[in-house]
Amino acid sequence: MTTPRRRGMTEQAAQASIDQACRMLRLPTIRNQFPDLAETAARDQMSCLGFLAELLMAECDDRARRRSERRIKAAQFPRDKSLRAFDFDANPNVDPAVIHTLATCEWVDKGQPLCLIGDSGTGKSHLLIALGTEAAMKGHRVRYTLATKLVNELVEAADEKVLTKTIARYGRLDLLCIDELGYMELDRHGAELLFQVLTEREEKNSVAVASSESFSGWTRTFTDPRLCAAIVDRLTFGGNIIETGTDSYRLAQTRARAEA
Repeated sequence: MTTPRRRGMTEQAAQASIDQACRMLRLPTIRNQFPDLAETAARDQMSCLGFLAELLMAECDDRARRRSERRIKAAQFPRDKSLRAFDFDANPNVDPAVIHTLATCEWVDKGQPLCLIGDSGTGKSHLLIALGTEAAMKGHRVRYTLATKLVNELVEAADEKVLTKTIARYGRLDLLCIDELGYMELDRHGAELLFQVLTEREEKNSVAVASSESFSGWTRTFTDPRLCAAIVDRLTFGGNIIETGTDSYRLAQTRARAEA
């Protein structure tokens, strides 16, 4: 049975009804912003259609923001990093135009890989997290992990007979961000499992890695030459390679602050 609508409802009763309806319909943004938006609509002599559009757009915008926040949280980034906070002056090896082009995430849409290669402290992890965050904000499913952590997870999954399920979970991601590749040598078993994750993902999926080793130095991480060559090919074919150089990004920032 529907509740009859009453004409001539007082302003207090109308506000209470709006609050109750928003709770029932799960419209928290409209419920919270209605008084301010109503005041603005009255002051600007907004039409009923215009006022309704403002209410609905406010709800849609806030829902999009909350979805973006959930995707960023699900990515498990260890810290907040943004492209706006990256000091390009501190590392002239990094071309701002190239990075901002990558920030459009067209490479993620196409399933292309990305490699960030450079010495420790040159901003690789910052860029990896920042570009991953951009992808999450644009609606992509993203996950960040350290290379050693990923390999350990895969080894445990293989021991527990759930490797297929684990690889399938990573395969559902749009972008897998792997940091600190090359910091530790991986035994053949671990390297094979990593290769399996990289190659058994769907074509639409992207992989981004940050490594302090040049590609020639990856033979120290992946001791099997053929396996090393296959992984390098997977991470570079048709992709983007950003060399962040050898000069410490952090030291350059410290020197700039000291000279200021």
